[in-house]
Amino acid sequence: MQAYYFLGYSAQNSQLRLFQSFLFYFHKVELIAVLESESQGNIYKSPLTVTISLFLPCFCSISFTPLHYEILQFLHFPLVMVLVPHERTAAEDDSSGFRGYERDTLLALKERFNSSFLNRNWTGIMCYMNEAPYWHGIQCINGRVTGIILESMGISGEIKTDALANLTELSLLSFKNNSVSGNLMDFANNPKLRKIDLSYNKFQGQIPSSLLYLDSLETLLLQENNLTGPIPGFKQSSLTTFNVSQNNLSGPIPETKILQSFGLSSYLGNGKLCGPPTRSLCSTKIALSQSKSENLIIRGHGPPFGTILVVVNVIVLVVLMFLLIIYYKKYKKLKAEMKAKNLLPKDEEHDSTIVDRAMEKRNREIEIGKLIFVENNGPKFELDDLLKASAEGLGHGNFGNCYKAMLDVGPVVVVKRLKDLKPLSSEEFMRQIRAIADQKHPNLLPLLGYFYSKDEKLFLYRFAAHGNIYNRLHGGRGTRNRVPFRWSSRLAVARGVARALEHLHLNTRSQTTAPHGNLKSSNVLLDENDEVLVTDYGLSSLIALPIAAQRMVSFKTPEYQSHKRITKKSDVWSYGSLLLELLTGRIPAHSAPPGTNGVDLSGWVHRAVREEWTAEIFDPEIAVQRGANQGMLRLMKIAMRCCEKSPEKRPEISQVVAEVEDVKVAVDSEDEEFSYSSLDPSVTDDSLSGGTASAVIAEDRR
Repeated sequence: MQAYYFLGYSAQNSQLRLFQSFLFYFHKVELIAVLESESQGNIYKSPLTVTISLFLPCFCSISFTPLHYEILQFLHFPLVMVLVPHERTAAEDDSSGFRGYERDTLLALKERFNSSFLNRNWTGIMCYMNEAPYWHGIQCINGRVTGIILESMGISGEIKTDALANLTELSLLSFKNNSVSGNLMDFANNPKLRKIDLSYNKFQGQIPSSLLYLDSLETLLLQENNLTGPIPGFKQSSLTTFNVSQNNLSGPIPETKILQSFGLSSYLGNGKLCGPPTRSLCSTKIALSQSKSENLIIRGHGPPFGTILVVVNVIVLVVLMFLLIIYYKKYKKLKAEMKAKNLLPKDEEHDSTIVDRAMEKRNREIEIGKLIFVENNGPKFELDDLLKASAEGLGHGNFGNCYKAMLDVGPVVVVKRLKDLKPLSSEEFMRQIRAIADQKHPNLLPLLGYFYSKDEKLFLYRFAAHGNIYNRLHGGRGTRNRVPFRWSSRLAVARGVARALEHLHLNTRSQTTAPHGNLKSSNVLLDENDEVLVTDYGLSSLIALPIAAQRMVSFKTPEYQSHKRITKKSDVWSYGSLLLELLTGRIPAHSAPPGTNGVDLSGWVHRAVREEWTAEIFDPEIAVQRGANQGMLRLMKIAMRCCEKSPEKRPEISQVVAEVEDVKVAVDSEDEEFSYSSLDPSVTDDSLSGGTASAVIAEDRR
């Protein structure tokens, strides 16, 4: 936009003044395009700027006649009108797949909602290429909006029926537990919707017939609203979760196989509903009227878009099948030729057949919902054995409940019941599971197996007998039963976690994700031999993004709070916070359980040093160990470097491992007072190799 800098100077001649008036309008057009482009994170290269820069000297040197002025004034506004759509179109779509009209749709939605949080958060870039969305509650794939999850946010306002018409890739929609009003949206342009949860709101009017044409619909939750009219005759075999209770619906419940498969609880609280599964009988007149209205809906009011989409899908499917048949025939022919020429070894052919059969078997097992074990030589038992086993609740985690299952024959295992997952297909889910299962390290809790069905997703882990580090560090404080958590044990934990994290980082290629993503003390376990085991790694690829943004540690890092970005260094920040928790005995604010007050540990340590009350920094349980003085100081320095606000200033995890391994383990005394006279930043120790984590912690327990 440098071509406009001369606009501030007074014009010396009439043609320059006229040209200034041209540029005034051009500048407005240019500014619109530039702002739209910059809001998407792109550098806008305008043909208008280039053109003006090239022709400005020639234009200003022309000697104008009255006829020239008449022509230019005549061309002035038409030229601007031509340029406006050109400039705006350049900013509408970009190579990232981002659609400007989808952003406009969400902004229009924001205007309808009375939410100060969304007003602050839904600004600037929405989503870019394959990076995580920048707006709260929004899911994107390849720059397209695929999910809106705004639950329990106190949102109010009346929504338009066509509010989602431009979001053609939308597959997940949830406004659960808000105060949104208006008629339900028309979903004719959202054919990929799989899950809809509009429960506990103030929607009124009838249930739209466009829902009948969502062939992939799995979940429809409309309970606790003010809906009226009949229930449409849903026939989608994919529909597994359905609830319209506590509304004002009326008429007979359609006798479709799907709707009759749901229990009475799905229809309670609608006094004018009749027919099974309710106990109210329908009059013949009402039943005939309902049947006729259903036929009208099905025959005459189907959305044209849905019909067109079905036809297009059938054509594409036929073409794909034709191409696959041709490919398969060519493949068989080539394979036969190679075999005839002895180019294909028999072993390879045999192995290929085994792999193909194994994959087919695995896919069949997933479809019917069977317990799948990751390792062939690991423990084996059936789902029935697991369901019959005595179970003990281990607590409620961020992404599901955990249970300790004690089998009659076999090991004690932990079952993690997953929730708030992305809407993944069985193939996508299996691919992510394989990535998690492939991570093998002595300090990573291995995945034993998993269960996948439409309604349930379970993970199976080995049981870690000595619990998690959060309970070991903070449990029983101030009681007689408290066993002190000594310096040697804490250092062993720091080393084990660092090694596990290094392995994850070395085996993850992407630089824009945190390989663990949710590192905290409750996700670090101790087994029966006191070996350190890190768990919950890899779940970021499975959890729905809006939920992950609320609960995962990597989304609490300074870089995400300020720039909405996550990198491998986000895990380094989480590790630094864990070290500070081990050293201070205080609970970090970003991972404090509900109802527990946490502390910004990095800021607290900085303030302690600045205000010279360093005697309160270290946990009293380790402060009495005078011989650990230098080791604790060195670990504190490492922790503070890991917690730098700028990711670029944090060390690589491999460097962190080397430094933590070099921290001194041995102590001279377990009971002498800690000396704070040595808080000298230049203190260094010789490398001293300690024993294994298990040996150190076991010795500490004795």
